[in-house]
Amino acid sequence: MFSALTPRSRADALAALGTEQLDVLVIGGGVTGAGVAVDAVTRGLRTGIVDMQDWAGGTSAWSSKLVHGGLRYLYNLDFKLVAEGLRERALLLTTTAPHLVQAQPFLWPLKRRVIERAYSAVGVGMYDAMAVAGFRGRAVPLQKHYSKRGALQLFPDIRPDELIGAIRFYDARVDDARLVTTLVRTAQSYGAHAASRTQMVDLIKDGPRVVGAEVVDLETGQRHRVYAKHVINATGVWTEDTEALATDEAKVRVLMSKGIHIVVPRHRIRGRAGIFLRTEKSVLFIIPWQRYWIIGTTDTPWSEEPLRPVATRPDVDYLLEHANGVLRSELTFEDIIGVYAGLRPLVQPSEDAASTKISRDHTVLEVAPGMTVITGGKLTSYRLMAEHAVDNAIGPERAKARPSVTARTPLVGASGLEAITAQAGRIGARHGWTGDRLQHLLGRYGTELAQISAAVQDDPGLGEPLAAAPAYLRAEVAWAITHEGALHLEDILQRRVRLFYESRDRGLAALPEIADIAAPLLGWDAETRAAEIDSYRALARAEEEALSTLADDDAVRARTQAPERVPLAPMGREG
Repeated sequence: MFSALTPRSRADALAALGTEQLDVLVIGGGVTGAGVAVDAVTRGLRTGIVDMQDWAGGTSAWSSKLVHGGLRYLYNLDFKLVAEGLRERALLLTTTAPHLVQAQPFLWPLKRRVIERAYSAVGVGMYDAMAVAGFRGRAVPLQKHYSKRGALQLFPDIRPDELIGAIRFYDARVDDARLVTTLVRTAQSYGAHAASRTQMVDLIKDGPRVVGAEVVDLETGQRHRVYAKHVINATGVWTEDTEALATDEAKVRVLMSKGIHIVVPRHRIRGRAGIFLRTEKSVLFIIPWQRYWIIGTTDTPWSEEPLRPVATRPDVDYLLEHANGVLRSELTFEDIIGVYAGLRPLVQPSEDAASTKISRDHTVLEVAPGMTVITGGKLTSYRLMAEHAVDNAIGPERAKARPSVTARTPLVGASGLEAITAQAGRIGARHGWTGDRLQHLLGRYGTELAQISAAVQDDPGLGEPLAAAPAYLRAEVAWAITHEGALHLEDILQRRVRLFYESRDRGLAALPEIADIAAPLLGWDAETRAAEIDSYRALARAEEEALSTLADDDAVRARTQAPERVPLAPMGREG
């Protein structure tokens, strides 16, 4: 089957959704919904998936970008959650997405010579032991203890007075939005119908039973009635809104928690590992990527509308204060090249529960006959969550007859990774690509590196770096459209070529060149191209204005000054 997400594949999917009877319709194209689509279609179920925004348009593009068991949950004695996360981490690293998910060492600085080292060693030791036992083998190296001198050699920018030694442990990191797009492509490659910018506005019911959904193609305004034996609601922070279309009795309560991250250039922090710290509210990660560091996160309740969460200046100051508490880099606001914010959908057990105290475990339940809700959880466990959601939807007998196979199903770009990695040097030499360039491309495309190379051979201009963002090739912008479902400039800059947070100007300098590549591939005329550029410029300006505010409500008002390029449709039946 064809894995490329294109305007043509989207149109074909919408046509099929309007005419075929599905087994499973997935509402929501974040990591959970995309995982559900892969799980359902690889069981042989006729599957469709829609999202009102771009793929990963909500929470799933704005995480800490970690694949982890959750060391902090171990100290809350949440052993089941940690064990599940560690097993899923190992599957991603070794089987399903080894091209996208990279092992990442972290240092845990210690301040007390005997008690804390012993206490932390036991905790990290349990973390390692659970990882080995859950996977029946070792996917990452085990913990290693460092003296103060050894820790400072590994990470020279830690303040010497902030540690007496450290423990190194491993987790992993991933480009979250890329993982989601790859999941959707994988689902489509097995026969799923996938349509982004397609909003579910109402449910179709036969008495109390949900038998499908009415959706609107937001690009054209056309409405489609989609019939399915089972509808799975994977809408994250919109769970309560979509559940209300199925039943008047609320069964799931979701608390929205905002997490923000800042991005600083790689040269501003000297270190060869990440940093893990426990704070008074949550944890702080300082995570190295190829060209920058990501520092996060915050964990604060969010009561504003969920479509466009934004960071405020106090959010950023909180992260700088805690990072500078352990670093001697003396980071300032001027060092920051990017800021992003996202919302976590946390299952709320009580009205007065604080977001930092709520478990990251997931909830799956049938809210009405024919409709299953999956919410909560964390990115790492998306595959297991999807398995549970499909099991719940089709029932125990069918689940036993058609069990999940996703633990053994590589995602697009994963099969044959060792072979293409062995050939990478030869491929790179053909195009004059450096080792850093090859590392970048392999970590984004895996075995599709060969197809990127072929595209550059066919059109050598695609092999040129973007003039204002030379870390990316022009081919990567084209690929975002021809294979990864990007329909608008914001899709490219926010979730494919991620200049929205990787560059100080949010990618504005590269915008005209990116628009020039996109326009012929998407059939834009001069007027549409100009409107796309204006829309993204307004978005970038509004994000910066929001960042200067002191409170969430003021930040949202600033952000909403930029109109949506593709506005949402009103909920409910037409007319």
